[in-house]
Amino acid sequence: MVAAVGSYLDARSREGTWLLRIDDLDQPRVVPGSADSILHTLERFGMHWDEAVAWQSARAGAYDDAISVLRERGFVFACGCSRKDIEEAAMAGLDGPLYPGTCRNGLTPERDLRSLRVRTDNAAVEFADALQGPVRQQLAAEVGDFVLWRTDGIHSYHLACVVDDAHAGVTHVVRGADLIASTPRQIYLQRLLGLPTPAYLHLPIAVNASGEKLSKQTLAPRVDEEQPGRVLLQVLRYLGQAPPVEMDGAPLAELWEWAIRHWRRTELPAKKVLPLPA
Repeated sequence: MVAAVGSYLDARSREGTWLLRIDDLDQPRVVPGSADSILHTLERFGMHWDEAVAWQSARAGAYDDAISVLRERGFVFACGCSRKDIEEAAMAGLDGPLYPGTCRNGLTPERDLRSLRVRTDNAAVEFADALQGPVRQQLAAEVGDFVLWRTDGIHSYHLACVVDDAHAGVTHVVRGADLIASTPRQIYLQRLLGLPTPAYLHLPIAVNASGEKLSKQTLAPRVDEEQPGRVLLQVLRYLGQAPPVEMDGAPLAELWEWAIRHWRRTELPAKKVLPLPA
């Protein structure tokens, strides 16, 4: 809800278009009804998207086309390494064990195809986040050659985001800071594919008292849909927007009107994690 409200207000305050995309790439892990629940919650809170909902599960052809372009340009190679193989290499990266480059020069006879990876180079990827400031990542050393496609037919989140952002004409991405480490990989793919790079703003992640992200994994309760106004006020205060106490109990439409009119990026807390106030 923090990411949804922040991105919604940033778009609305600039008279921009707010787009909704369902990241349902990993179909075997999709919980039936979860997407409908998301759409219902957004509508219940008065957040209305401007164009048809985009479903990543329906865009496999576009992702395959992007991989074909990268292959033609020599940036993609076949990999037969399992997770166990990579873990045994004992090289630590940002997202766990770092891929050691085993299959860069071709699959060995004893290995079957498991994935397609993109070659990274030693150049650093840098960008200026509108809230978090300068970000710099050495892809080869910190991430390694990352996966674009698996043999179970699932495309990577990074590739899908890049292709879909360009297809939709996205100019600004506002999302949680838990994805900030992914952004350099996406910028790298944008450059390889000759696609534009949006402006990025990564909002703080709401965490509990133990510093754990509020999520299903940490057993955080669902957003209270019966009191959208109260939740919206809580989120606004979390994002540093400070609605006056007179707004407590105001109709939802009035709260949104105030929030759009008073949205200030300069008031956002420049932290990657932040406990949600009671």
